Amino acid sequence: MHALSPKVVAMAGYTGDRVRADTAAAQSATEAASERAAFVPLLQRPEVQAWLQGAFARLLPPLLGLVVFAAVWSAVASGTDYLPGPTKTWEAAKLLFSDPFYRNGPNDQGIGWNVYNSLKRVALGFGLAALAGIPLGFLLGRFLMLSRAFNPIISLLRPVSPLAWLPIGLAVFKAADPAAIFVIFICSIWPMVMNTAAGVASVPQDYLNVARVLKLPEWKVFIRILLPATVPYVLTGARLALGIAWLVIVASEMLTGGTGIGFWVWDEWNNLNMEHIIIAIFVIGSIGLLLETGMSRMAARFDYRGR
Repeated sequence: MHALSPKVVAMAGYTGDRVRADTAAAQSATEAASERAAFVPLLQRPEVQAWLQGAFARLLPPLLGLVVFAAVWSAVASGTDYLPGPTKTWEAAKLLFSDPFYRNGPNDQGIGWNVYNSLKRVALGFGLAALAGIPLGFLLGRFLMLSRAFNPIISLLRPVSPLAWLPIGLAVFKAADPAAIFVIFICSIWPMVMNTAAGVASVPQDYLNVARVLKLPEWKVFIRILLPATVPYVLTGARLALGIAWLVIVASEMLTGGTGIGFWVWDEWNNLNMEHIIIAIFVIGSIGLLLETGMSRMAARFDYRGR
């Protein structure tokens, strides 16, 4: 074995020192960059600026719309003595929502109780419509004879105005509350029947042919083929039905009286309290928007058709 020459040993030592020096310099640069990044103000960071720009682009158009709406509202209100402007309505809303659940008798309750009673009626009417309408839609979509038998009746009854059903409900149930629930039921059942039937009818015939070859009983065809395939249609029908139910409850409560947001609107009109009527309009619209958004997200969650 040959011994290394002094020159080679010197060069190796120089190279090792150079590598160690470069590594130390790189570590120092990294630490310095980290320190500089730590001291960068939060609002100047790129990711924060990108988020702020996106939020600004999303929020600016709705805010502009609200400003224009408030300006038009103020201009219209300034020309009449009966329509309050945004400021007067806002002051009334602050007082109203400071105690939304007070009770001073059966016809004098806070807006929270009125909203609660309306939502309870909508839940009952909508739930009954779902219990009856979805199975009926499956039967109409599955069996052609039933579809031909009931489609003319559904086509006849579906366009009837909600208020036309109210006398029928009062005559049958002889009470205002079940009559209002009946009106919600009869008006919200049709979208669920029709959408469910359309979903069953859209199931590919090949699936049903395979079930027939395998001699699956009808309940297995329902569980394994029809139900999974029609879930998006059922939820779409439920979303439409819920929107109709919330529309109907205001009109039916105006006529039946008692408690509820519709009755409250009519009662405030009799008291000529226009601020409360405008507040009720915003409350009704906000709740309707929440219901629509919730059902839309649920329907989109189970909708596989666009995937």
